Amino acid sequence: MTVFIFLGSLLGAMALGIPIAYALLASGVALMWHLDLFDAQILAQNLINGADSFPLLAVPFFMLAGEIMNVGGLSQRIVNFALALVGHVKGGLGYVVILAACLLSALSGSAVADAAALTALLLPMMIKAGHDKRVSGGLIAASGVIGPIIPPSIGFVIFGVAANVSISKLFIAGIVPGIMIGLALALTWWWVGRKEALVLPQRKTRAEILMAARESLWALMLPVFILVGLRMGVFTPTEAAVVAAVYALFVSTVVYRELKLQALVRIFVTAARTTAVVMFLVASAMVSAWLITVANLPTQVVDLLRPLLDNQTLLLIAIMLLVMLVGTAMDMTPTILILTPVLMPLIKAAGIDPVYFGVLFIINNSIGLVTPPVGTILNVVAGVGRMKMDEVTRGVLPFMVAQFAMLFVMVLFPQTVLVPLRWFY
Repeated sequence: MTVFIFLGSLLGAMALGIPIAYALLASGVALMWHLDLFDAQILAQNLINGADSFPLLAVPFFMLAGEIMNVGGLSQRIVNFALALVGHVKGGLGYVVILAACLLSALSGSAVADAAALTALLLPMMIKAGHDKRVSGGLIAASGVIGPIIPPSIGFVIFGVAANVSISKLFIAGIVPGIMIGLALALTWWWVGRKEALVLPQRKTRAEILMAARESLWALMLPVFILVGLRMGVFTPTEAAVVAAVYALFVSTVVYRELKLQALVRIFVTAARTTAVVMFLVASAMVSAWLITVANLPTQVVDLLRPLLDNQTLLLIAIMLLVMLVGTAMDMTPTILILTPVLMPLIKAAGIDPVYFGVLFIINNSIGLVTPPVGTILNVVAGVGRMKMDEVTRGVLPFMVAQFAMLFVMVLFPQTVLVPLRWFY
């Protein structure tokens, strides 16, 4: 009955068009009434405590870093470097999208920011070269999924806070899976576009490649600083976000000199608005998380799936299928915040490494950003690229299937995630 009240109130509020944050609060209030615990003071206290977290400070700074990179020329130089490397081969612009997505994800950690930048910079070039607009938009949308996987990642920060798991270890464990997702996209792009008649760009000379590498060097050094700093204990993930924002600001204003001071106000406002949405979601979800614990819902879920506890692979497959289903109707952040407190006791009871599960969980939620009908990245690509939503949806389907296939490869072979983690720790 408790589960029914929680899910019924949450889904009912969402069906009425109430924003996710307020729907979470409504489900929390419904649970409080059911448990005879309603107290406005408890509600307010949990709401405030939900956002009062030092690790969550990484969210606004990574948001700010992403905005600065897009406006300050770092994203453009990353794309130019990728073009110089692989732009001349058949389908090269598609490989440029994937390579640039991997490099950009190591800078901003925001799927939406990366997808918007890639769409604005590369979609017109792909259309001009003769690529199908629908498939090109689908590839860009699918490549945006890499953003929350390769560190730094806002998704890992939120999951780490909600599950009390090391954010640094999540960052490191996400590197190889992110590259594997990129390789799966490259293989799928080759298969989809192998028969296209294209206008190939001229191969860049060695001097031009070296020039592009030199111009992008300042941008490429940022992920190196972050990973080395985290590994050597120079700074925490939260402090790494501050380093990323300050570094991007310095490079954009002093080195590249493309970011004008008058543009800073707009950048700060945009980053603040996005951060406010995320933080209010986190705060609202913490109210529900507290009540989920009080109502003992995790124990009920563990009892329900107890027959699968002895088989970690079957349990993970069942959980991944559940998250896939939820991802079609809910955005990444609320999915993380709602399901994490319910699933983590189950993961611990089954003896599954929480970092390994966190990587799989975030990958699944990231792919949910391109699953219709609510895919956030699909809306971004359609809006920036001036495409119809159904065109992007049809274009993304083969790439989405490849990503889910790679996810289940990681479920069947945990070493793909755990071995790189052991190299660092």
